[in-house]
Amino acid sequence: MKKLSEYNFEGKRVLVRVDFNVPLDENGRILDDSRIIGALPTLKAILKSNGKVIIMSHLGRPKGQRQEMFSLNQIVNHLSKTLETTVLFANDSIGPEAEEKVKALKGGEVLLLENLRFHKEETEGDKDFSEKLASLGDFYVNDAFGTAHREHASTAVIASYFKGSSCFGLLMESEILNVEKVLNSKEKPVTAVVGGAKVSSKIDILFNLLSKVDNLIIGGGMAYTFAAAKGGHVGKSLVENDKLDLAREILASAKTKEVKVYLPVDSVNAEEFSNDSKRDTSDIMKIADYQMGLDIGPRSLEVFKEVLLESKVILWNGPMGVFEFDNFSNGTKKVGEYIVKATTNGCFSLVGGGDSVSAAKQFDLAEGLSYISTGGGAMLEYLEGKTLPGIQAILNANN
Repeated sequence: MKKLSEYNFEGKRVLVRVDFNVPLDENGRILDDSRIIGALPTLKAILKSNGKVIIMSHLGRPKGQRQEMFSLNQIVNHLSKTLETTVLFANDSIGPEAEEKVKALKGGEVLLLENLRFHKEETEGDKDFSEKLASLGDFYVNDAFGTAHREHASTAVIASYFKGSSCFGLLMESEILNVEKVLNSKEKPVTAVVGGAKVSSKIDILFNLLSKVDNLIIGGGMAYTFAAAKGGHVGKSLVENDKLDLAREILASAKTKEVKVYLPVDSVNAEEFSNDSKRDTSDIMKIADYQMGLDIGPRSLEVFKEVLLESKVILWNGPMGVFEFDNFSNGTKKVGEYIVKATTNGCFSLVGGGDSVSAAKQFDLAEGLSYISTGGGAMLEYLEGKTLPGIQAILNANN
């Protein structure tokens, strides 16, 4: 299918679905504008060819009701500065005012529509609402990878009204290409670093990755479920007892597929779930009854370091411990540093998932990584091998 760069938008009304669901403080100030920055190349490309840009987005979870704390009007000034042009605003995403402002729009101008989720029909994937949105444009661009896994009106339904007149935005295109670099890499070895609290939230990812990677490093809370599944004594550590058989099944499947699985060999423990709790390091299989594991230990880091520095492609999804606590952040920070070093040596590194991205930013590692996904839940579902409605809708509209 044709890419954004292949279209001429001269004089066309271009509906662009972006993900401007940015964090705001109590005064409406933007705390992190990375999602806005991520959409700029697409918006600028359309403006450069003298298109009329009509931006659609959601913000927060207003649950189908107008709430000023979720109004996109709060980001107009910042968007105008970053886009370096005046951004006009419509107080609704459909209806007379939106229609009039779109009608008055000239080539090279930008209009931001109000929060789509002020209408419950958006999250319901309502066809009538989709049709009303579609009537505002001649062409549709989906650049909101972060919502690509949702069957919402502005992402999965609206594309059907733009047969042959829709495409992915540059951010969406980049997200897909970079995840595919990991999932279908010809360069070996490919290593996946998967962390986080629970095995249950990563089951599909782990099984899908086993046919894509050479090495699988497991850390975070889920490591204690694997340790327990192998007969370890993990004290008060987080363990999903109903997932022990599943953990053993994952390990058996990895062996069958000749994927090397690296589990932590030692653990940094505490008596309480607190940054101030006294720390102690032990073998991960021999944690005292009164202690819980909150981070990976130094011997684990040595093992992981060797694997990561020999990798050609790395996927990082999930922290190695409770990195929010300074005293239990070392594992996550060090693994991130090893990935940066591997990247410097020519490895391709992809980081995705909210906690991993937060950790990369917290420890000033982001600049040293090849690609940071904006997707969150969408990227996780992509890694699980699922078809994302927002992506499929564009493909269907162009076939």
